[in-house]
Amino acid sequence: MKKGAVIRPNRERGETVLQTRSAPAWDPKAGVFKLWMITSATHSGTTYAESEDGLHWRKPSLRQRALDGSLENNIVTLDPTLEWPANAMENVVYDPDDPDSSRRFKGFAHCFGREPITSPDGIHWRKLNVPPLPSSDESNLSYDGQTHTFIATLKHGGPNGRSVYLSTSTNFEQWTKQELIFHADDLDQMLGRTNIARHYANPGLDPPIFNFPKDYHVDIYNMGVFRYEGMYMGLPSVYHKTGQVPGDWPGFADWDVSKEQMAAYRKSGDWAGFHHVQLACSRDLRHWQRLGDRRPFLDLSPAGSGAYDLATIIGPSSPVVRGDELWFYYTGLKKYGGPTAQHGPEADQGAICLAVLRRDGFISLDAGDQQGSVTTQLFKWPPGELRLNADASRGFVQAALLDGNGQVLCETQPISGNQLQGRMSWTSPPPNGGSKVRLRLTARRAALFSYWFE
Repeated sequence: MKKGAVIRPNRERGETVLQTRSAPAWDPKAGVFKLWMITSATHSGTTYAESEDGLHWRKPSLRQRALDGSLENNIVTLDPTLEWPANAMENVVYDPDDPDSSRRFKGFAHCFGREPITSPDGIHWRKLNVPPLPSSDESNLSYDGQTHTFIATLKHGGPNGRSVYLSTSTNFEQWTKQELIFHADDLDQMLGRTNIARHYANPGLDPPIFNFPKDYHVDIYNMGVFRYEGMYMGLPSVYHKTGQVPGDWPGFADWDVSKEQMAAYRKSGDWAGFHHVQLACSRDLRHWQRLGDRRPFLDLSPAGSGAYDLATIIGPSSPVVRGDELWFYYTGLKKYGGPTAQHGPEADQGAICLAVLRRDGFISLDAGDQQGSVTTQLFKWPPGELRLNADASRGFVQAALLDGNGQVLCETQPISGNQLQGRMSWTSPPPNGGSKVRLRLTARRAALFSYWFE
């Protein structure tokens, strides 16, 4: 469920767009969530915000770099003498395991070629004396606390255009050789044409300014990767290009833009399209399975809704776990291609948005009016109580244990209702721990998200 924008540009400071490639990091010492943003403004760069609850954010004065003659701003910088993008920092994570508290926060600096940086508080940073990680203008970083591994996904060209490469580190200083792990394929191109046609046919969506079928193309703009329970999840931001024009395109003459903008268009031309976020999973970070038939996991909002994510969604590096919910902070942009206003309300073009998902709610097995079941492979019955995450508001879910021959050993009482941690009660004692069994889950009018032993 989308909650809308939680951090918007400050128009009084000349901000027009806020983006992030970080998930909010909880700082237990300060008692706040911390977030770092890519900020487009009169003086672009990296800014900082913090919040106790993840919903209400403030932009404290950091007094690190002067803006319009004043240090009273939330710009965070490595070197106040450098301009963006040389001074940009992104992809910040919190590392609770480093014995050196001055390295509690870790991230990357610079827009092209990621330089590892560390900080005791997420505000005062220093570069490490290590080689940068080559990358174009996108990257993501997450920390796998189970294996004490930093996971960097970086953008380079590959099959069918922009693609995702992987590098990992256990100390944030030595990194593995980058390897291609994710890219668009021929099926993406076919589905992309269908997605583009559906987009233009929907009067409730904002159409991209250029619609040239000869230019239609799909590639992977960005992908956040994170460990979730016993596997890895990926959130690829899939770009659908709908058209491209060169710098001598005559239509530029009709655009009401500044001289500086027009010079940029005349030099590089322009292109248009839209992004949405899909879902993938992996056991080893290298072999990925696309999920949900490649349908959007996070899709664009309708025009006129007051939302920011009308043209672009760039997914987060990882979600924030809040009780029985996963909070995804992402970048939402109103346009991708075409003239952008520099003044007035229309200049407010991008913000940090929030979407909330039930825990384990990425994918479900759904049973309709007809009762259905799923049976696992043989496994050793572990100690602990069987729990289910299921929405059986209109039906039920029931579990049974089977032996190797498929004979029922015992079964549970059925449960109903929307259960995020449903306790399964056995009608007779289950076998001793270590016995080899199969688990059969039977459902009707219910969605099953996960099961585990607690």
